[in-house]
Order: sequence, then structure tokens, then C-alpha cells
Amino acid sequence: MDKKSEQLQLMLDCGVVPVIRAESSEQAMKIVDAIREGGIKTIEITMTVPHAIGVMEKVAEKFGKEVLLGAGTVLDGETARASILAGAEFVVGPSLNEEVIKICKRYTKIAIPGTMTPTEVVHAWEMGADIVKIFPAGELGGPAYIRALKGPLPHILLLPTGGVDLENAGEFIKAGSCAIAVGTALVDKKAVAEGKFEVLTQKAKQFLEEVKKARR
Repeated sequence: MDKKSEQLQLMLDCGVVPVIRAESSEQAMKIVDAIREGGIKTIEITMTVPHAIGVMEKVAEKFGKEVLLGAGTVLDGETARASILAGAEFVVGPSLNEEVIKICKRYTKIAIPGTMTPTEVVHAWEMGADIVKIFPAGELGGPAYIRALKGPLPHILLLPTGGVDLENAGEFIKAGSCAIAVGTALVDKKAVAEGKFEVLTQKAKQFLEEVKKARR
């Protein structure tokens, strides 16, 4: 198995992709550390984090082989390339951008573009997406929408994000999601603001448990 296939399998086995947004690079590093402590080995740093490229470089340097690092909210090829050079092994977009997928293919990295409709899902897959993100999944149909998409498209790996929480995490997995991407339900803004990073560690464990339970 090549490196990219191994990393893709690691992401799927873990089943949870934390979407990290922070107000500073220092805060982002503490969030990454707390989530890693909770057992989640996949980390997505969004481009909305101040100096996101620098944060990725720091995470890659500090945690290296311990976490699978990715870039989120990537809108164009230039940002995708900069993220990959900073250490990102997977690239996630909120929308479908062919240039982003091309750059990922060029550097043999995992491409996860964002889509919503069946047409976009198939188009992303044909372009070479490794996983297709469904966004915003929670607000538009929830687990039932994933189940509906998987009917005619059982071969496409779907990753729901937006509105995924502890209440519906298991349902999203049972509906056919290959994994779940989680933002504020895991990266608790209040806990982060108060410096209670142990809350994030606990939530990470809970999300992993929900995924395990659903897969049984």
C-alpha cells in the first residue's frame, strides 16, 4: 500500500476529522494538542486561522508522524499548494474547485472538495476527489440526506460536515458516511476561551466512541 492509501485508510479508520478554527496560532496549537490527547489522529487546520500556513508548519514540526495533518477552507490551487508545502497531507474545500483537486493529484495528496447536490458529488468524483465532502450536511437534510445519496452512489466516499454533533454523529455513520467532520461541537468555543482544553480531550473521546458504536 502506498503512502497516500495508508493515510486515507488512517483517516477512515479514525472516523473523525476535527475542523480547527482558532483566534491565534498559539490557541490552535493548544487545540491540536488537546484533540490528539483524546485519541484523534486526524487534524484539519482551516485557512480562517490567522497565519494558517505557519500553524500547519508548526503542527507538522511538533507532531510530525503522530497526526495526519490537513488544510481546510481551501478555495484555490495556490492555497492548496502552499498548504501541501507546509505539511498538509489532505486538502479540504467548502466548494468544488478543479484546480485544488489537480494540485492534490500532482503532489499525491488526499483531495476532499465540498459539494451538496448529486450532480456536484458525481462531478467531484469524476475530477478525482478521494472523498467528497457534503456541506452543510446537518442543516440540509442531515443523516437522511447522506442515506439518500448513498442509494444511487454507494461507491463514493461521503464526508458530512456542518451541523455534525454528538447527538447525530452515530446516525451519520449509520447512514453511510465514511467518516464525519466536526467543528464547534468538538472545538468548544467557550472551553477554548476559558482555557479549558481538557474539555476538548473529553469530547474527542466521546466522538470516537460514537463512531465506534455506530460501526458495530
